[in-house]
Amino acid sequence: MVIGGGLAGLSSAVALAEAGFRVRLLEKRPRLGGRATSYTLPDGAEVDNCQHVTLGCCTNLADFYRRVGAEGKIRFYDRLYFADKQGRRSSIEAGAWPPPLHMAPSFLFFGALTWADKRGIARAMLSIARAGGNSPIAAGASMLDWLHRMGQTPGAIERFWRVVLVSALDEELARTDARYGIEVFWKAFLANRQGYRVGIPSVPLAELYKGCEQAVVQRGGEVRVRAGVREIRVQQDRFAGAILEDGSEIEAHACVAAVPHDVLQKLLSKELSEDGSKLEGLRHLKTSPITGVHLWFDRAVMAEPFLTLLDHTTQWVFNKSLLSGGPETKGGEVRPMGKTEEAAAEEEAAPDGQYLQIVISASYDLVPRSRQEIIDLCVRELGAVLPATRTAKLLKATVIKEINATFSPEPGVDRWRPAQESPAKGLFLAGDWTRTGWPATMEGAVRSGYLAAEALLSAAGQPQKFLQPDLPYEGLSKLWARGKEAYAP
Repeated sequence: MVIGGGLAGLSSAVALAEAGFRVRLLEKRPRLGGRATSYTLPDGAEVDNCQHVTLGCCTNLADFYRRVGAEGKIRFYDRLYFADKQGRRSSIEAGAWPPPLHMAPSFLFFGALTWADKRGIARAMLSIARAGGNSPIAAGASMLDWLHRMGQTPGAIERFWRVVLVSALDEELARTDARYGIEVFWKAFLANRQGYRVGIPSVPLAELYKGCEQAVVQRGGEVRVRAGVREIRVQQDRFAGAILEDGSEIEAHACVAAVPHDVLQKLLSKELSEDGSKLEGLRHLKTSPITGVHLWFDRAVMAEPFLTLLDHTTQWVFNKSLLSGGPETKGGEVRPMGKTEEAAAEEEAAPDGQYLQIVISASYDLVPRSRQEIIDLCVRELGAVLPATRTAKLLKATVIKEINATFSPEPGVDRWRPAQESPAKGLFLAGDWTRTGWPATMEGAVRSGYLAAEALLSAAGQPQKFLQPDLPYEGLSKLWARGKEAYAP
C-alpha cells in the first residue's frame, strides 16, 4: 500500500511495481501529483497549482520522468533571463570554459551587479568549488550568516544569492541552513556544466503522471483517487492496515506513507509521534508558503519563455503561452532564441492573448493579503519590466496560496528529518521532508520515494537500487572535489 499520490508516493509506487510487488496507491485528491499538480478552472482553463521546474542536476527526477514516459514533456533551456526594476535585461548561460568557470564569461557582463558585487560573489563561489561543495564554516550557520562571513555586499546578497536561493529553497536566507544554499550552487552551477539548465513542463502538471497509473495497473496493481486515509493502524509495533475516510479498512503486507509530515502525525497513534518517541522530530518541522498568481492578458506582453525579477516581490514570471505552445526541438529541448525568433514565437504563441504565471516563494507577507491586493501588486510590478502590460487588458486572474507548501530548511533541521524506515515494522516513510540529503524539491521527493522502495525491498529480502547518482564532477571541480567529502544523499 502506498498512501499519497504526490511525487514521493508515485516514485515509490512505480519502483515497487517494477520490482514485482502488487501495489495499491491511495490518493485523497481527484488527481495525482500532490502539491505538483494542475486542475481545471470553472471556465475550462487548465492551471498548475504552482509552476514547478527542474534543473539539470535533478538526476532522480529525470529518471522518474523516463520511467513513466514523461521525459519528452520537459523542455530544457540553456539561458537564464533576468530583469531589474528598470526593466533592463541580463542573462547567464554556460560558455566553453571548464567547470566551475563555465558561467564566468556571461556573469562578467551581468548588468544588474556592480564590480564589487561580482568580486565578492566570485570569491564565495570559488570557496564553494575548492571545498567540493562542503564549506567547513557553514556548519550550523544560516545562509545569511555564511554570506556575511564571506564578505558579500548588500547588492550581491539581494540581487544574486537571494534571487536564486529563495526560489530554490522556499525560505528566506536568515532561515535557511547554509548547507542547503551551498549545495544548490555546487550542484547546479559549479560541479557540472549541465547542472543549471532549467527544465519546464510543456503540459499541465497532471499530464506528467498519466504513465504512473499505467506502470502500476499493468503490473496488477491499483490506483484509487478520492480515497483519503483516516488512520494508519499499527499493532505491536507492526503495520496492520489503514482505515479510509469512508470507514472501510484495507490490509497490505507493507505500507509506504507518502503524505506531508503534519498529515502523517494525524494518521499515526500519538505513541509514535509524541515527545520522546522515534518520530518526535515531525512535530518540530516548520513549513514555508508559496503563492502562485495566474494572469491572462488580451495581447502578447512578454517575449522571453521566463524571467527572474530582481528587486521585486514577484520572483519568477513564466510565459505559459509560449512554454506550452512554442517551437520545440527533438527531445523536448529548446535552444536559446535570438530576439527575432523570440518575437516570432511570441506572435505564434499568443495571437489571442497571453497567459503568464507568477511564482513567489517564501511568501509570508502575502498570506494575509487579499486575492485582489496580490493581483494588483503583481500587475503593478510587471508594468516596470513588461511595458506592454500597462496598456493590455487583464482578462482574468486567479491566486493560489500554498500556505504549507514545503518544509522549512532552517539551520539544524536535518536532526528532525526521519529516515525512510519507520519504528513500526512494515511501515516506511516517503516525502521531501524525510532524510534525503536534499531540501524540499521535486528531486528530494523522488529521492525519498526511491529510498523508501529500497528500504522496503531490503526488509523483504529483495534488495534493489533505484537511487541515481549525481551528475559527475567536471573540469577543475572534479579535481577539487576529489578526496573531499561533498554532500551525499
